[in-house]
Amino acid sequence: MALKKIKPTTPGQRHKLVVTNDDITTNKPEKSLVFGYSKSGGRNNQGKMTMRYMGGGHKQLYRIIDFKRDKDGIPATVKTIEYDPNRSSRIALVFYADGEKRYILCPQGLKVGQTIMSGTGAAPEVGNTLTLAEIPFGTLIHNIELRPGQGAKMVRSAGAYAQLMSRDGKYAIIKMPSGEMRMILQACRATVGIVSNPEHNLEVGGKAGRNRWLGRRPRNRGVVMNPVDHPMGGGEGRQSGGHPRSRKGIPAKGYKTRAPKKQSSKYIVERRKKDRDRKSGSAGMPR
Repeated sequence: MALKKIKPTTPGQRHKLVVTNDDITTNKPEKSLVFGYSKSGGRNNQGKMTMRYMGGGHKQLYRIIDFKRDKDGIPATVKTIEYDPNRSSRIALVFYADGEKRYILCPQGLKVGQTIMSGTGAAPEVGNTLTLAEIPFGTLIHNIELRPGQGAKMVRSAGAYAQLMSRDGKYAIIKMPSGEMRMILQACRATVGIVSNPEHNLEVGGKAGRNRWLGRRPRNRGVVMNPVDHPMGGGEGRQSGGHPRSRKGIPAKGYKTRAPKKQSSKYIVERRKKDRDRKSGSAGMPR
């Protein structure tokens, strides 16, 4: 994959920067693994808007992704690599030896025709899923479970990866994409490799309409609102808006929002770098 600069034939094309689709092998999804769904537009079951700036967008089919990777000991062959409108990474359609078809998150470097495995005894190669107890130290991984058998919850977006650093008792210590060091049970599974489409964060839409296609409506800044609508609103002329905060008054910079007694805090060995700098007082210090 590579980034493609569009020829500036129109104002909307002038700054457009997109990822090429060289890795995608088909544009027709597997019918047995998709279903249609309607979007909420940010409304709840009473029709009231609970999330702003959502609505519209192109119609999408949802692809059922196998985040558990629990067909152990049965080899699967990669048939296609496809685009998924519901996520930033590519997905791969795999055919198992017993005839079952499943979609998986496609790791970087996975090719059509390649064979992948999951479960005990699988080699620690790209696309294979193993428990953290069987993965060698230093391996880059993604699609990580938080609880055994639950299905992957972490490190699933395009270009993301974590690293297995060490083991301590029944836990493995993982370095997350944020820099946080976290303990996860060794019985949990992870997939070897980096999530595909790493250039996704470099894409530039080029025009506002492209955001509308994705279901994103215009987002108003708080400083241009009235005081009745936002804590940062009001003032004669253009004002800075004061301390940055949300519509409900929660500070946006330098304010800890994590619950101090959260149950999972005991599994965090080392906080992410930004938190460490703030705690030590080095963040924002003059040079």
